[in-house]
Amino acid sequence: MNERIGFCGLDCEKCDAYIATVNDDQALREKTAKLWAELNKAPILPEHINCEGCRTDGVKTVFCDSMCGIRKCALEKGVATCGDCPELETCSTVGTIIEQNPSVMENLKG
Repeated sequence: MNERIGFCGLDCEKCDAYIATVNDDQALREKTAKLWAELNKAPILPEHINCEGCRTDGVKTVFCDSMCGIRKCALEKGVATCGDCPELETCSTVGTIIEQNPSVMENLKG
């Protein structure tokens, strides 16, 4: 499985934080920080927008590193992704992601 597929099945390579990091794109960091701050009603600054993917070594956003319940659960269970978890079909933790992004199931099962 592609290591840039997140624990939840989202494709990290399509994430603006990942794109800004690998391209060292300050304008994209600023745009993403502004959008994420508005969406999350939280103080997110451009310097917070650095991530190399949630399943790889390297820098991660604060959310991905320490606040994401999906990542925390997968690490505790020792699964490569939620696709390896026997509770995937009934899991409420990843269920919202799946509902909003049905394509993640392809990533998790692929």
